[in-house]
Amino acid sequence: MASSNSSVPPIMTIDPSNTLYLHPSDHPGIILVSKFFDDAGLVAWKRVMTITLSAKNKHRFINNTLTMLNNEQQLAVWQRCNDMVILLILNTLTRDTSDSVLYAKTAQILWKELNSHYGQANDAKFYQLQKKPLSNHSRKQ
Repeated sequence: MASSNSSVPPIMTIDPSNTLYLHPSDHPGIILVSKFFDDAGLVAWKRVMTITLSAKNKHRFINNTLTMLNNEQQLAVWQRCNDMVILLILNTLTRDTSDSVLYAKTAQILWKELNSHYGQANDAKFYQLQKKPLSNHSRKQ
């Protein structure tokens, strides 16, 4: 007598406008941006990544507006999407940078770690770069 497998959950249909929807073209090796982060230029890289994640409807994974879901099936879908967002980010980092944040459990934690590791130094460099043209300009006068 054939037994039915009751441990397999029913397929969950997700609307394409839902943050948890993954398009069939989304895959672990996908690289969506040409701006790679190499420990410099964090501000520009973050802007490109923010636009990219927003276009993919995944920005909520990094901006603290999407929480883990409570039932097992929803949690599995959330985890799958979170992992895809982590891969989207990791695929734009150099190896050394990637290694420094590789073990972040969520995309949000990874995003925060990048900011804490590289944000302060980059903010200081960004400030210096903005200040340089002004001082050069004032010397010419």
